[in-house]
Amino acid sequence: MKSFYQFINEAREIKDVEGLGSGTGLTHRGGDKIGGERKKTDAEKKRVKAVGGGKTAPAANYKPRKDIGKQRPKGRATERQEQPTKERGSAALSAREAQRKAALERRAAKSGGQSKDQLKKQADKLLTKKTNTVDPTYKPRKASGLTTKERKSLYKKGERALRDEILKNTGKKSEKELKNKITSK
Repeated sequence: MKSFYQFINEAREIKDVEGLGSGTGLTHRGGDKIGGERKKTDAEKKRVKAVGGGKTAPAANYKPRKDIGKQRPKGRATERQEQPTKERGSAALSAREAQRKAALERRAAKSGGQSKDQLKKQADKLLTKKTNTVDPTYKPRKASGLTTKERKSLYKKGERALRDEILKNTGKKSEKELKNKITSK
């Protein structure tokens, strides 16, 4: 049977493969990123781009962030914290300023200004989260898979066909002979 000291020495010799403790799920990938690999495969990607001929392909990967490998501060605290410029308690109103403010509030209430209850109701109304309801029958447009160049050429082909049809029906030979231009931008 091993003694306690032998057990501790053996435990020290075993090195952690990932360097951050087993079971954490965190790895150092090439010394730059901290955390597990979360990049999606091409099949999992939802963003697509048109490659032409009515086909789409997964969009390109985003560029890696510049702050990779740095621990981000928790919460809203930033790396630099603004220091106070005035002494503590200087924000409180003096007695005279407090009286002046109260008098102004009373005058505003008399002259048709809103009471505190009304202001609270308005504030509650403004601060309530608006829920956007989506029409249940809405279906997003399906991507054509055509590139911008292909879309423009298809549009121009339709414009030409429309112009030719109108010229044929009116008996004119060119668009210049017509009073109103057919394809006006």
